[in-house]
Amino acid sequence: QVQLVESGGGLVQPGGSLTLSCTASGTSFSGWPMAWYRQAQDDERELVATITVCSTPYYKNAVKGRFTISRDNAKNTVTLQMNSRQPANTAVYYCNKGANLWTWGQGTQVTVSS
Repeated sequence: QVQLVESGGGLVQPGGSLTLSCTASGTSFSGWPMAWYRQAQDDERELVATITVCSTPYYKNAVKGRFTISRDNAKNTVTLQMNSRQPANTAVYYCNKGANLWTWGQGTQVTVSS
């Protein structure tokens, strides 16, 4: 069974930076597009960024230029670097495949506040 473990969240001031990591165990994700999602309180989960098998990134318009997604297939890890954080970015962040989702991990809480 695939397990996804997200880490790196925390409290950050507006304008600050944070890097999230996600590691998958139980399978290799090298053959799948991977993605980061987020869910703010009382909102539905939304797609934030996707990275293809060939490492081409795609971003939600609201985070373009501020977030960077990357992957390391050898380590079965996908990361999300977030710069210029805004309070609207406060959410629980999850990683998963870009489609045909695995079971969700616990996510990592990111709070942007002064």
